[in-house]
Amino acid sequence: MDYLKTPKLNLTGLAVSVALGIIVAVGLYQAQVRGLVPSLDKTLPKVPISEKRTIVSEENAVIEATEKSSPSVVAIGATTRIFNPFNPFSAPRSQNNTIGTGFVVSEKGIIVTNKHVVDGSEIKYNVVTKDGKKFEIRKIYRDPILDLAIVQIDASDLKALELGDSSKLKVGQTVIAIGNALGRFTNTVTTGVVSGMGRRVVAGDPFSGTAEALDNLIQTDAAINPGNSGGPLLNSAGQVIGVNVATTEGAQNIGFAIPINSVKKITDEFIKTGFVTRPFLGIRYSFISRDVAVLNEIPQGAYIQSVAEDSPAEKAGVDTGDIITKINGQSVDEENKVSDIISKSNIGQQVELQIWRDGEELKLKATIVQSPDQ
Repeated sequence: MDYLKTPKLNLTGLAVSVALGIIVAVGLYQAQVRGLVPSLDKTLPKVPISEKRTIVSEENAVIEATEKSSPSVVAIGATTRIFNPFNPFSAPRSQNNTIGTGFVVSEKGIIVTNKHVVDGSEIKYNVVTKDGKKFEIRKIYRDPILDLAIVQIDASDLKALELGDSSKLKVGQTVIAIGNALGRFTNTVTTGVVSGMGRRVVAGDPFSGTAEALDNLIQTDAAINPGNSGGPLLNSAGQVIGVNVATTEGAQNIGFAIPINSVKKITDEFIKTGFVTRPFLGIRYSFISRDVAVLNEIPQGAYIQSVAEDSPAEKAGVDTGDIITKINGQSVDEENKVSDIISKSNIGQQVELQIWRDGEELKLKATIVQSPDQ
């Protein structure tokens, strides 16, 4: 009877095979490390470690800037009296509505916001901090040229935000906006980039119904909604580089902010003295560019839309429809705006205005005065 034989295990051959396998594996590994043999997992998509670190770094910068800054961002509210239309004999009740945003610039209780947020002289305004404390606003300075307002409250434990340098901004730079979106969503944070510099817009606000022509603004795609007005636009270090002022209806991701360098001089003076000296000529104008001037056969300059009553401009004889072409011999153009030239003048200084009126050139002299209380 034949039996199947179980083959014997050849221990010597097995040992030799294992040894050869180890030698080959080590050789392949060393060749891969030295780049002599391509990696076997190259077909699998991988995110480079450097990219992972960059993403985490950007997120952390936004988080840190927000956590650092948000306690200094406040809600601006207005107290109104509500009547019951169904019971004319009932007593009116007070109601506080959030209408804008502000941010602290001094531990003395000094806060920056927009003029159109606190534009009503008969309305009682207040400030509500992130931790829910409410303060009545006791002093307001309004700057109609920048659509800026500085308000003061009786508080001493506030933390001021650090002001940055808007002259160093670059298009494409990351920015962060904080505000009270739609007057309901407090301390809303949005992010984006600087989309453009030196923009000019006519800005308004649905809460106040006012509109102002503003120059030299920062354009950003960070979402800025009604209620965000007056809030800070921050860089990734948490420094304020702009004051959020407007958004554009009918378009997406187009918002604007006042450069903080235009604000610093005013806030510094208010913090030191409690008031602001502002040179005043008394005109409202729109700029006529070179292209528009050529098309309409008129000179380039500042077209006068209105003249304030009893202002230096009115006393000098400036009239609606005039075009200011030069101030003190300096041409009015994209680089030399009327507002910039006047803001650098001293109170009591006399300036010469070169005017174009109905095809004739006139020279008028006006004496700059202190801006009336706003």
